[in-house]
Amino acid sequence: VQLQASGGGLVQAGGSLRLSCGASGGTLSTYRMGWFRQAPGKERAFVSAISWSGGSTYYADSVKGRFTISRDNAKNMVYLQMNSLKPEDTAVYYCAADRFGRPGYSSIASAYDNWGQGTLVTVSS
Repeated sequence: VQLQASGGGLVQAGGSLRLSCGASGGTLSTYRMGWFRQAPGKERAFVSAISWSGGSTYYADSVKGRFTISRDNAKNMVYLQMNSLKPEDTAVYYCAADRFGRPGYSSIASAYDNWGQGTLVTVSS
């Protein structure tokens, strides 16, 4: 499965963006999906994840209440709605797919098998 993230851009603090992650070469419907981000000079960090059914969602503390992850398995898409953006949200955002979905591993980057190329989000103050 090849993943492609899109929807990044430049936005002012307090604004919103919606990231999308699409797949080709296979279906995402059986994968746990995650979003990670990497800010300049920092390590890749967990943002959010969603179970294959969409019934369970997970968020980093830094984005709880501001970001919402969702998926549409019929369209083979995963989304990250980002509201109330802050300058510290500036990063390259990556979507990733985890075929096993082991409990307790939703925030662990090494658990994810496939990664998209990333989309840049820049939040200006």
